[in-house]
Amino acid sequence: MNRIVCLLILLFATSCNYFEKKKVTPEDLLEEELQTFNWNEVDTYPTFTSCETLTAKEESKACFQNTLITNVNAYLAQQKIIVTNDVFDTIKLSIIIDKQGLLTVESMKIHPETIKEIPEIDSLLRQSLKSVPKIFPAIKRGQQVTTAFELPVIVQIN
Repeated sequence: MNRIVCLLILLFATSCNYFEKKKVTPEDLLEEELQTFNWNEVDTYPTFTSCETLTAKEESKACFQNTLITNVNAYLAQQKIIVTNDVFDTIKLSIIIDKQGLLTVESMKIHPETIKEIPEIDSLLRQSLKSVPKIFPAIKRGQQVTTAFELPVIVQIN
């Protein structure tokens, strides 16, 4: 009987920590949430006023990109670019739209032949992006976030 009492006391003494509650700090919760957060997806893509009526995510993204490309093409069409050889190139612009909706060009991939024919193409492309309408930044979980895009620009001059 004495052994049973000792065994019960030992059992109760060691099992008390099973009832102990673990304290969870807000920092722990935030860290856990950030681990499950998909940083490559946004709830709403950056947009222009002309694209605000679109509700589908992919339609909104397409409208945003088409508006940028149309703006760049319109600007380039106004320029008097003279070449000695035909130019047909797809220039890849890596752009960033920050939380405030400001657009910056991170990099450009231009074929050397295009640069040889149009040495000012870099500055022309940058200038064309300065005249885009006001950009509303991307939204992720109700917060404005910075996003990066790769924008293909087709340059064809005969």
